[in-house]
Formats: sequence, C-alpha cells, structure tokens
Amino acid sequence: MSGAPRSPGLPSPGPSGEVRLARAALTYLAEPGDPALGALLAVCDPAEVLAAIKADTLPEVSQLGSASQLGSASRAALGRALARWRVRLPKLPAGAGIADASRDGIRLVCPEDAEWPGALDQLGLARPYALWLRGNADLRFACPRSVSVVGSRAATSYGAHVAGEIAADLGERGWAVVSGGAYGIDAAAHRGALAAEGVTIAVLACGVDYPYPAGHADLFAAICAQGLVVSEWPPGSRPARTRFLTRNRVIAALACGTVIVEAGERSGALNTARHAADLGKPLMAVPGPVTSAQSAGCHRIIREWSATCVTRAADIIEMLSPLSVPDPLAPGGGPQPSAGAAHASVSSAGASSAGAPDAHAPDTWPRGRGTPSHAVVLGQDDDAPCRDDLDADCARVLDALPTRGGAGTSTVAVEAGVDLDTVLRCLGQLASLGFIERCDRGWRLRRHSRS
Repeated sequence: MSGAPRSPGLPSPGPSGEVRLARAALTYLAEPGDPALGALLAVCDPAEVLAAIKADTLPEVSQLGSASQLGSASRAALGRALARWRVRLPKLPAGAGIADASRDGIRLVCPEDAEWPGALDQLGLARPYALWLRGNADLRFACPRSVSVVGSRAATSYGAHVAGEIAADLGERGWAVVSGGAYGIDAAAHRGALAAEGVTIAVLACGVDYPYPAGHADLFAAICAQGLVVSEWPPGSRPARTRFLTRNRVIAALACGTVIVEAGERSGALNTARHAADLGKPLMAVPGPVTSAQSAGCHRIIREWSATCVTRAADIIEMLSPLSVPDPLAPGGGPQPSAGAAHASVSSAGASSAGAPDAHAPDTWPRGRGTPSHAVVLGQDDDAPCRDDLDADCARVLDALPTRGGAGTSTVAVEAGVDLDTVLRCLGQLASLGFIERCDRGWRLRRHSRS
C-alpha cells in the first residue's frame, strides 16, 4: 500500500522561477527556524529578502514598522541577522548550481507549491523556508493521515518490536509514518511501515543526499522508493547536534499526532513531544517496564504532560481519526467500525457472524465516518450514480484522470485546473461513489464505473 506518488516530468503549479530560486538560496544562507528570517518572509517577497541580504541592507523602515508579523524583532536584531546570513554568501552556489542540486530525484517544495503541507504553517515564523525532498510519494497527500513515531536511539528489543508492530499496523490501515531516520525506534518505525508497504517519511538533520547515519544508506534508499526523505537543509549539508533538535519541530508539525515509543529522561524524543504539545497536537506514549530507564521519559509525559497511553495502532487511530481527512482518501479505505457497531450492523440485517463481511477485506468499502450511505461496494453497485450527478469540480477531476494507468494528486490538480484542497475533496467523493480507486501511481479510473 503506497501513498499518492508523483508523476515525474509533469509540471506542477507553484511559485515563479525567481521566488523558487530565492527560497532555495535562503536554505543555504540561514539555519532553519530563524525567527528573524521568518519575520522578514512574513512581510517581504523571498526575492526581496535575498536581494536585501546581498545588498547588505534592510527593507524600508516604514514597511518593517507597519508589519505586526515582525513582533519583537527589532531593526537592530534584523541587522545582526543580516550580517549572520551574509557570512554564507561566498558559499552560495550560483543560480545554475542551485538548479543542479535538483538531481537524482531531489526536488524543492515551496510554501507556494501544491505539494506543500499546510500543517507546517502552524509553525508560524518558524515555518520552513522551503523543503528539499527525495522520493516518490506526495508530501501533502501523505500528511493528513500520518503519525510521528519517535523514540530512543538506544532502543531495547521491546521498544524496537513495539515500534515496528505499531508502524506496520498503521501502514496497513493507510496511515503514513513520520520519523527521523535515526538508529533505534526511528529505524524500527520506518522498517515496520515499509514491511507493510505503507508510506514512511524520514525527516533528516542534513541534506537528503547525505545518508546519516551511514549505516542507514539502504534504509533511506528503500524509503525513497516507497515514501519520502525530507530536509530543510540543502543537498550536501552535514548533520550537526543542534540541527537534530531544530528538525524535530517539523516531525511534530507534519503529522496528526506524535507517539513516543521509548525515551529516557534526557532523550531527544522528548523535544519532539514538547513541539507536538506546543502545537496542540495529540501526544501519546507507549508504556514500558517500570524498571527500564529507557521508558522513564514515556512515563513522565504520561504523568506530567497528559500524554495518552497507547499500546497498539488501533489506540492511535482512535485518538487521531477526528483529525484525519475523510475516509475515502485513505489508501484501502478509512477507519474501521468498532466491534460494537459491526455487531449491531450484522444483527440488524439478520445475518450471523459467520456470514458477515470482513470489515478489513480489500474488496469492501467500510461504512465508517464520512462515507456516504450510497457509497459503492463491489458487487452491489446497481444504484451507482452516473457522471451527470457530479458537480462541476468533480467532473473536471474525473476527466483529468488518464484513461490508462494512474496519476498523482498534484498532477490531477494541474490537469483539472483546480487547487489541491478541491482535488482532495473531489478525489474522496469520486472514490466513495465508485468512479475511481487507488493504485500504485496514485489514482485511476475504476474499471466498472459507470459513464
């Protein structure tokens, strides 16, 4: 089960070449999360900011003084920041050099792009200036049903086992797994999702072309084939201790919620937990043996931070389902009905438990939250609506799908001439009505759908 992949070679809506080049350059000049640069980008065009850095001058005083987004960032502080960024100018590649960085499957995604996940906007002035991506999945499409699974690098066998099992179960149910690509819990989570053919996203503290740790080179290659490797730092950047803490806010922001599987009292995973709590995201933790120092951090956030105790993927999905996208957008269907609801449904139909359909079977559509009562179930589509019943946007999205093969979400949006929010809504509705279905390339026409 894979996420909505991008179709290579096709254009996507986004910023102008000047803006894209400026945002790429800013990832070279400033460390991610710099509040001074975030304040300037809140009121100035990225190209204007880059020009100001090169000219060693700030925008007009009136423009800065009237911008409430600048908050407490004084002109003196901005001047010091300008000097800090200018130090890196000699190492900034020329325009062609920055363009050459987009090689070997590497691409730059900007806030103006359709693939940009809106969840990152919650970071405010600490929002990434841009993201460097490597992999086949669509980042924005994966995020609405995603979970951050993080923990200690020095994981115990218990922690690694639990992380892998939870990630695999999440992947099987159509949830993407976000983690940091480190040894221990991170690696177990990524491998669990990969084993279930689910989407997994590794957020690195270095360039996407710089495998760190080096022992995970093969793991990162597998993640690229089935998900995404993401970084705020440009290709070629080396990791640094402070960068791991900086990237943790992105891990927390991308996902619907964060799960800490194993963490000591001083584990960096608690930093990710703090970011999730500050963003108002659901925070969960897996309990461990009371004698294990590796679980002391988990017990602490359950006790002091009001984290929810979870032990399996079903617990996590129950916590996050109200925050997720409608069921039809999930690969393989949406959240499964509870045991009580399933029993009631079978009883009301007069069917025995032996004859009841399997809610997890791939050839049925679960009757879950957000699924219309007329959703099509294979073999029961006599009352399926025709194209004439669709609204204008859904009709355009349906026409944008190729007659053969499939297409990724961003590609469909471009072809249909609609924004990404609209295409996500339409794809969900078309799937629930039985016109389209998921495939390894994203979405395709359902073979038996009515014309």
